[in-house]
Amino acid sequence: MDTYLDFENIRSCNDQEINPILRKITSEPVFYNVLNYFFPDRPNDEIISELNKITSTKEYQEKFIIKVIQSALKQTSDGLSCSGFENIDPDKAYLFIANHRDITLDSAILQLLLFEHHHQIPEVSFGSNLLMSELINNAFRVNRTFVVMREGSNREMLNNSKQLSAYIRHSITQRNTSLWIAQRNGRTKDGNDKTEPGLLKMLNMSGSKSFSENFTELNIVPVSISYEYEPCDLMKVKELLASKNSEYKKSPDEDLHSVVKGITQQKGRIHLSIGEPVYDVLNEIEDRTNNNKFAKLREIIDRQISGNYKLWKTNYIAFDLLNNDNKYIDFYSFEEKEAFKEYISKRLSDIKKDKKTVEEMFLNIYAKPVENKEINAK
Repeated sequence: MDTYLDFENIRSCNDQEINPILRKITSEPVFYNVLNYFFPDRPNDEIISELNKITSTKEYQEKFIIKVIQSALKQTSDGLSCSGFENIDPDKAYLFIANHRDITLDSAILQLLLFEHHHQIPEVSFGSNLLMSELINNAFRVNRTFVVMREGSNREMLNNSKQLSAYIRHSITQRNTSLWIAQRNGRTKDGNDKTEPGLLKMLNMSGSKSFSENFTELNIVPVSISYEYEPCDLMKVKELLASKNSEYKKSPDEDLHSVVKGITQQKGRIHLSIGEPVYDVLNEIEDRTNNNKFAKLREIIDRQISGNYKLWKTNYIAFDLLNNDNKYIDFYSFEEKEAFKEYISKRLSDIKKDKKTVEEMFLNIYAKPVENKEINAK
């Protein structure tokens, strides 16, 4: 294991590095555009002066990042609610495994809510595919992020997984630092929030004890986030459609466009739910075969994520429209249904081909959580 304890290429920024990096960021002309969007009523020079005096990641997050998230939500949402914070201890470090609907907001909202509930702000993962420039790399690093390496040969990817696993375990057990990681590689584009088996196998790589002991010490907590109006819903449909017709390749600036769109698009109401730590159930699955252990743990995490997912009127309407049914008609009005149909029509207005397929894909993004919650209740 010692081979993989060098975290230099994936670790988050430390306090000694943050001031020089912030000075690089604030010297970029494009940073003024960022400030103009999030803080339209404050002089740019005043904010930059404050940023250039910051000397710790904690200070940076509390004085700047938290305010950025609050500003984004104020401009693009109709309110944020939460539940489940009674399930976690402010003095403990956790691995938050979450469904993934938006590139940056999912983890940012968790950071905000943990801060407001007087918990430590967690480090968050981000893919190396997002490191499109030095500016973006620096912007992520100063916000307590660690890198998930996405590229390389099979051998390199195996070594990357071992290194990432060691970093996660070291952070929680040795540094008492909470982390956020998505349940899958990339955002959910079809509305079906499912944990990738490879994620759990990666986490187990750094363990030297039994299956249950390895996962118990990670303090896994499932997290569910739901948006009344899905960030980048149309972009997700277009990507799904393109991948059905051929091997899909993103354009060089597509991820950046998704980041910006996800932040600026109107999202309606948002809810984040903290699940129960996965402890007791681990002993119950210890006697299973290895693959069955991973499958059962995945099922446990997914049941919490789907069970705690807050459904909005848009979810119920989409389910009924997709199934040509009125099963959930008591959860919305005729006017709300017509308004959502108009929203769909506008979103899909520039799609000229495969309209029926595209509409079904779009509705599935919203309807699948209803179906999953039904399955979860059985």
